[in-house]
Amino acid sequence: MRPSPVVQVQSVSKKFRLFASPKERLFEALHPFRKQYHHEFWALRNISFEVRPGEVVGILGRNGSGKSTLLQIVCGVMQPTNGEARVDGRIAALLELGAGFNPEFTGRDNVILNGAIMGFSRKEMLRRLPEIEAFADIGEFFDQPVKTYSSGMFVRVAFAAAIHVDPDLLVVDEALAVGDAKFQRKCLLQLEKIRANGAAILFVSHSLETITSLCSRAIILENGSLVCDGQPKVVAEQYLTLLFSESRVEKRSGSLKGEPASVSDGQYLEAVQSTGGSVCIDESIWTDVPISQRFGYNRHEIRTTNGGATIIDYVMMANGRTDFPCIVSGTALTIFVKAQFMESVTQPIVGFDLKTDKGVTIISSNTFLSQTPLRHAQYGETRIYQLDLSTPLNEGDYFIDLGIAKYDGSQGGAVLDVRRSIIHLVISPVSEKRFNGIVDIGFRFGEIPR
Repeated sequence: MRPSPVVQVQSVSKKFRLFASPKERLFEALHPFRKQYHHEFWALRNISFEVRPGEVVGILGRNGSGKSTLLQIVCGVMQPTNGEARVDGRIAALLELGAGFNPEFTGRDNVILNGAIMGFSRKEMLRRLPEIEAFADIGEFFDQPVKTYSSGMFVRVAFAAAIHVDPDLLVVDEALAVGDAKFQRKCLLQLEKIRANGAAILFVSHSLETITSLCSRAIILENGSLVCDGQPKVVAEQYLTLLFSESRVEKRSGSLKGEPASVSDGQYLEAVQSTGGSVCIDESIWTDVPISQRFGYNRHEIRTTNGGATIIDYVMMANGRTDFPCIVSGTALTIFVKAQFMESVTQPIVGFDLKTDKGVTIISSNTFLSQTPLRHAQYGETRIYQLDLSTPLNEGDYFIDLGIAKYDGSQGGAVLDVRRSIIHLVISPVSEKRFNGIVDIGFRFGEIPR
C-alpha cells in the first residue's frame, strides 16, 4: 500500500492585481464606482500534483514561471486564488533570503525563535543548538546580528536550522545557489539523509545536474502552468528543449572574457588548410539502413532544430566494428556524424555531450572549445565529421548528445540541430574491476621506501 501524500496540490491558481503606479492603486480603492485601474496576472494556473514520503521533487522553470509563488502557497505563506494546497506534517522551508529571520537578532536567537515557530520548546532547541551551530560553521558570527551576515552565512544558518527540526516536508527555493561548493556538497548529502529518513523534499534549482542526480521526480512550470511531470532525466531534456526553443534567435557577438579568442576568416582558412580540412573514411560504413536501426540509437531522443542544418546519420566504430551491442570499459570509440546544411555556414561547430543514465554530464565539448576549426559549409552540402574519444567508464548505461551549430561569438554557437541522448552507449566491465564511481581518471598507488 502506497503511503499517503505529504503534499497535495489540487487545481491551484494564483492571481495578482498589477497597477502601473501606486497612485492607481489608491484611485481604484477610492473610486466611487469601483473603476478598475489594474490588470490581472495569473502567476499559477490549475496546478495539481502530489508528493509522497521519501520523494524528492525538483521544480524547473525560467524566472517568472511561478516556482516561488507555488512554494509559498505550499508553505502557507500565501493563499491561492483557486484550488487547495494541503501539507500533512511539519514544514521546514528555505525560501527567499531573509524570510523568517529577524535581522536584529543573532543567528542563535533566530534559530531558537524558528524552533518555537515549529513547535519546539526552548529547552529542546538548546539541546539541538550545538549540532546546528557546528553544521552552519560560521564561527563567532553565530552570535552576531543577522543583518551583518553575508548571503552565504545566512544560508548556512537557515539551512542548518531547517534540517534539524525533523521536518516531514523540506522546501528549498534556490537558496543553496549562494553557498560555496563545499557547503553545497554538504547540504546535498544532508538532503539525501533527510530523504532516507522518510521526509519529502520540494527542491527548486536551475542546475539540471542537481535535479537529475538528487531528485526522484521533476516537474516543469512554464507561464504558470505545469507542462511536464516525470522522471528527472526526461524532464531535464524537455526543459533544455524549452529553453532552446526560445533562445535560438538570440545571437551573441564579440568575444566573452575568458573564452578562446574568435577566429578570423583568414586564420580559419589557414588552419583548415594546415590540417587537411577533412578526414578520409571508408564509405562502406554507411550501410543502407535508416538511423533508427543504427546500433545504439535511442528512439527516445529529444531534438531541437531550426532547420539550418540536420544531423541525418551517425555511425559508431570500435575495434573495427560498427555492429557492437556494447563495448568494454576503456575501448577507443569513434563516432562519424553526417550532417546536411540547409544554409551556408562560414564557421560550423560540431559538439557532443557524454552523460550518465541520470543525465549527469561527464564531459561536454565542441570544435570551438577544442580549437578545431571546420571548413566553410555551402547550402545543400553534406559533410561527415569524426569524433574520437576514450571510454574509461564504469559499467553501465550512458547517453551521447550530438549537435551542430554556427559560430556567433559564444562558446556553444547558435544552435542549428541538437539530438539529445541520440546514442545509448552500454559499457561492460573489464575482467578485473579496478575502480568504483563513474570515470577512471588515471591513478597509481605506491609506497615510499624508508
